Amino acid sequence: MLEATLKSIINQLWDKFWSGGISNPLQAIEQMSYLIFMKRLEDEDVAREQNALLSGEKYVSIFKENENCKWSDWTNLPADQILSHVRDKVFPFLRSLGGKDSLYAQYMKDAVFTIPTSSLLIEAVKIINSMHIKEQNRDAKGDLYEYLLSELKTAGKNGQFRTPRHIIKMITNLVNPKVGDSICDPACGTAGFLVSTFEHILKANTSKDFIKSDNQGNEYNFKGDKLNKQQWEILREESFYGFDFDPTMVRISLMNMMMHGIEKPNIKQMNTLSTRYDEQNYYDVVLANPPFKGSIDESELSGNFRIKTKKTEILFLELMYNILATGGRCGVIVPDGVVFSSSKAHKNIRKKILEECRLDAVISMPSGVFKPYAGVSTGVLIFTKGEPTKKVWFYDMASDGFSLDDKRTYIDGKGDIPDILEKFNMRNSESFDDRKAKCFFVPIDEIIENDYDLSISKYKEIEYEEIEYEKPEVIKQKILDLEKEIIKTLEEIPVIEKT
Repeated sequence: MLEATLKSIINQLWDKFWSGGISNPLQAIEQMSYLIFMKRLEDEDVAREQNALLSGEKYVSIFKENENCKWSDWTNLPADQILSHVRDKVFPFLRSLGGKDSLYAQYMKDAVFTIPTSSLLIEAVKIINSMHIKEQNRDAKGDLYEYLLSELKTAGKNGQFRTPRHIIKMITNLVNPKVGDSICDPACGTAGFLVSTFEHILKANTSKDFIKSDNQGNEYNFKGDKLNKQQWEILREESFYGFDFDPTMVRISLMNMMMHGIEKPNIKQMNTLSTRYDEQNYYDVVLANPPFKGSIDESELSGNFRIKTKKTEILFLELMYNILATGGRCGVIVPDGVVFSSSKAHKNIRKKILEECRLDAVISMPSGVFKPYAGVSTGVLIFTKGEPTKKVWFYDMASDGFSLDDKRTYIDGKGDIPDILEKFNMRNSESFDDRKAKCFFVPIDEIIENDYDLSISKYKEIEYEEIEYEKPEVIKQKILDLEKEIIKTLEEIPVIEKT
């Protein structure tokens, strides 16, 4: 977890950008990312050069023909030169890295350096230097970027917004990705699910002696020391795939993955609902929080969809089914309408998931989880493709460890999440037949009888407490006794005579 001092420094950076004329959070994050990347490029180049010297290998610096693009070089330029130098020399150099055929170069070619003044650039450089990024380990570098992204609090026009990190982590733990799995987020945003999956796999392959905990009980320092060289290569180059239609989000996703140690992330700009996307039966794991609203031109819609609808939340669910390999697992956040709406399209997607997949869990989340972005009630579906459902495990989540108002004040950061994970892992050995409890099973026949409704309220039994009311004559007598007390009190008040 990020130290309070570093958080304070990042907050200073936000304040400088805001007062310097860049108030759009997405634009600010993108520009901050570029600067942090510029700093890290030199740090990593120096580290590689030192390692080459120690091993006796030859190393050619990426700055060999561009010495004036080094952070340590241009950050010392005078105020009247620094802005034009970064805009006209350093930034074009940054965009050209990775080779012309790399995904990085492909999506950086349209990137624009928009810091407007030398004074803002100089202030930002001072603050980034004070972060001492070079001295941070991989966890801290990743947390630093995650904290930057946490300020992305504005929902996009198509209903996309950042998913809380602890909810992403919960879903990742439920699906439990492993080394060798191909993992996809078809609406990846800032790549939060992909980063969480990488960390989950590293944790599972890290010796307990290395794992540390912060003062809130959050574990970190996942070394992945149990992974061999081939497994590391698979993780870094062949495991994680993300798609988003927004080019700015794609660039931020690429940087987020690289900040967390994925050197060659497979992130592409693509509307995965469109005819341009044609992958099927490919991925072992799909994790996503797709847009809850939005529209797509019917002429652009892929011909792979069988359910007739324009609603993106339904289309994305069918897409996830389509791109999963047989036996593949999915964890997805859906709006409540998906689980209970009576429209033909909603019913058909629920029927498909129940009959052509094993729906492992439906977790009902409280409506405040996505505040301040939105107050919509949401749920989590966990399913496995390729075998029909026999019974569904429901959980009624009341708390996620934060207040459910717009402030989202920290309570314990966990709420029901530890219980959800524990009970989910026990579902094959426990009956969970108490419909008054937080979690319980519902057989598929009962769900079919209820028109494939997956809302927990349809099946949960509410236990009412019997209240014993007093008889009318008793209440009447109490009122009379009270009147007598009032009259007696009034009679005892002394009368003050006028003189």
